[in-house]
Amino acid sequence: MTTTRTPAATSTGRLDAVVVGAGFTGLYLLDRLLRLGFSVRLFEAGSGVGGTWFHNRYPGARCDIESMDYSYSFDDDLQQQWIWHERYAGQPELLRYLDHVADRYELRPHITLDARVTSAHFDDATAEWTVTTQTGESVVARWCLMATGCLTVAQVPEFPGLESFAGQWFHTGDWPRGPVDFSGRRVGVIGTGSSGTQLIPIVAEQAEHLHVFQRTANYCMPARNRPLGTREEALWKAEYPERRARARVSGFGHSQPQNPNRYRDLTAAQRLDELESRWQSGGLYMMRAFQDVLTDPEANEATAEFVRGKIRATVEDPRVAELLVPKGFPFGTKRLCSGTGYYETFNRDNVSLVDVRSAPIEAITPTGLRTAAADYDLDVLVFATGFDAMTGSLSRMDIRGAGGRPLTEKWAAGPRTYLGLSVAGFPNLFLLTGPGSPSVFSNMVNSAEQHVEWVAGFLDHAREHRVRRAEATVEAEDAWVDHVRDAAEATLYARSTETWFFGANTPGKPRVFMPYVGGVGAYRRRADEIAADGYRGFLLS
Repeated sequence: MTTTRTPAATSTGRLDAVVVGAGFTGLYLLDRLLRLGFSVRLFEAGSGVGGTWFHNRYPGARCDIESMDYSYSFDDDLQQQWIWHERYAGQPELLRYLDHVADRYELRPHITLDARVTSAHFDDATAEWTVTTQTGESVVARWCLMATGCLTVAQVPEFPGLESFAGQWFHTGDWPRGPVDFSGRRVGVIGTGSSGTQLIPIVAEQAEHLHVFQRTANYCMPARNRPLGTREEALWKAEYPERRARARVSGFGHSQPQNPNRYRDLTAAQRLDELESRWQSGGLYMMRAFQDVLTDPEANEATAEFVRGKIRATVEDPRVAELLVPKGFPFGTKRLCSGTGYYETFNRDNVSLVDVRSAPIEAITPTGLRTAAADYDLDVLVFATGFDAMTGSLSRMDIRGAGGRPLTEKWAAGPRTYLGLSVAGFPNLFLLTGPGSPSVFSNMVNSAEQHVEWVAGFLDHAREHRVRRAEATVEAEDAWVDHVRDAAEATLYARSTETWFFGANTPGKPRVFMPYVGGVGAYRRRADEIAADGYRGFLLS
């Protein structure tokens, strides 16, 4: 790629833009803006780049979208030259990839690590942001660009007694950089979502005994992970132009095949064949078994019952199997999990499943954990309890917009954005993959690229037209919030409010459906139309 880069800026003085976060989104945003000649500084809270893949180092951590899809498309040389070794890349390989990107495009001189942003304040007089880190370092910039990620703030339940625990405890979302040895130890894992289902089988192979504390059973698809052969890799790379184009207009932002047929248009034999084929394909393919799996209750229940049957056939103890069978919510309306050997793990003699819905956890004790029914002696406790999703990283910063209004005050009843990108009353602030955008309901790399390119185009337009201040109008924001809500209410997600999509896992958080489920392709078309219409819905001055 040809490059016209701005020299590395010092950490003080005025900049065109500040980027917060060095994951997939932040790294590409930094590169894109530098190529356009903007002066930029990126602040990253961690001691290395990688975002999610820097912090989530727990055993078994890997992406649940195929590596060849879960990767940048903006540079064909990069996607042709990088070699992925597994169908679903593990955390170490993903971190190597992002480190390579930082080096390949010479981004490190523009990045300040170990720099957690604590505040971002807008100055009405100058139309600039002052961004300050926990060390007291500040920069002033025209544009404040938050690439802080959707799943970055680890959620540790406030169980009484945790400080008294004599053993070690960890959270999957903030795993230590060194190895953790479970050999010969009594381990408890709390949580059976995406992280838990990946971690549990590996811990079970090492631990003397593993107690899995489950409140809500989740659907876990077999990943069918495998090494990527050179022939398969070459075929993907030859098809990249078509695959990437298909992903950009798809519902979920990747090139997995979608069944165009509705459930009711197929015979019973055709339905069963489709479900079995999706199960054997592994990963998240089951989400696309039928066109209407997330809108037709009958299609959804048939899919759910098929998967329940697989669980019952895999788990040998019928009592344990019934505890692992998800109930009470439509298939796919809690984040679908993808793992290796998850259900088989409960056939091991050294693994016990503890139902904490019927007997809740009451306290952490010096020697382990106490539920309403029993005490459990543990040497190690692992919280696989997820994140304060989508808004957590933003709400923990002191972000103040026009007139000094805090973002937390603006969002007291739930997040409100225009396109998931801009907030009325917060000029020159952009949230990348924020609430109200496809983000967590998509291939995040695809959505990151789309947002980066849209925001970079906006900033280039603003520079060309000498725009000093830009923000969403209240009317545009209100209309978009209504559209996001209406899109969700047209699906079965609206029937499943006890999920982190609604903020239900975070005490005190407003129950508002946060992502946009209208589809990646539809979202991209809408955003492009708004840009082509002179950035309709924005006040530019």
